[in-house]
Amino acid sequence: MGAVGSVVPDRPRLQRAWRVARLAAFGTGATAAAAAAATGILLGQARQARRTIPMAEAPPPRCDGVYGAKFPGPALNLVVLGDSSAAGYGVHRRRETPGSLLATGLSRRLQRPVRLRCFAVVGAISAGLKFQVEAALEGDPDIAVILIGGNDVTNRAPLGLAVRHLVEGVRALRAAGAEVVVGTCPDLGTIRPIQPPLRWLARRWSRQLAAAQTVAVVSAGGWTVSLGDLLGPRFTAEPGRMFAWDRFHPSAEGYAVAAAAILPTALAALGHGAERRPSPTRVEGVRSLPKAAHEAARHPGTEVSGTQVRGSESGPGGRWAQLRRRGLFGVGAVSQPAGADSPAVEELR
Repeated sequence: MGAVGSVVPDRPRLQRAWRVARLAAFGTGATAAAAAAATGILLGQARQARRTIPMAEAPPPRCDGVYGAKFPGPALNLVVLGDSSAAGYGVHRRRETPGSLLATGLSRRLQRPVRLRCFAVVGAISAGLKFQVEAALEGDPDIAVILIGGNDVTNRAPLGLAVRHLVEGVRALRAAGAEVVVGTCPDLGTIRPIQPPLRWLARRWSRQLAAAQTVAVVSAGGWTVSLGDLLGPRFTAEPGRMFAWDRFHPSAEGYAVAAAAILPTALAALGHGAERRPSPTRVEGVRSLPKAAHEAARHPGTEVSGTQVRGSESGPGGRWAQLRRRGLFGVGAVSQPAGADSPAVEELR
């Protein structure tokens, strides 16, 4: 993975893509003929993947509303922004969407009502966040959760441009007083219809974008949680269960695990430290922000936030960042009786 000290790539996008393709498919000694052959393979696989993955047929369930209305006090305003993964495409019930799961989890743990508005759009790329953010700001949000990046990878949007649009949205939300948590780009190398060597490239591009997102978001005062291949082993073991019908988007179980990873960070961003933490791991600790971004991209479920060392926000390697591996609320074993709700869904409801 290349350095992410800057959110703007130091090589043209197409040149970088060709270099990665040659390395992934044939090694450093690739010839021009081999590179041309790789091109044909990649284009053919991309066409096949588009044919295999069905197009969106119906919008995801609407999840807007007040959760935990029985609790006293003013409602916390939560907004969810991003693409189909934020909207919950692939599930059929409101309670299975990421927004509903997060709103329910926040309400239960804070013992207060949560008013949720979801502005996510199926198919959105980072360039579309501007309009979502403008709409969200009208509701005076206390916290925003953003899931974006997968479509930037599949559309090969320039990395620097995608990150710029994201960080502009984060800054606008922070300027309005909202806390911001970003679930960084997932690892598209886990998608079954995408075959090697395109799968290897998708993984590389996904991690590059996730690392760049982390650097930019934390620098702008937000928090990130790496989603990566958080569900990779479980997808491999039970793809029929972890994927939705289109074999591209997560199932209800998949969304529940993602929400369970984001919820502790959302609570921390709001100043509530209640969490279930396992024993510290080698991933945890303080790093320079670029190093922290690399670590997080390789270890899904890792939270990154800004911190200080001896009263200073920056060191020789740049801004300081704190890495944490928080416990996943409600995540249990996958195996259970047919037709039962997943442990994560049951916990977060």
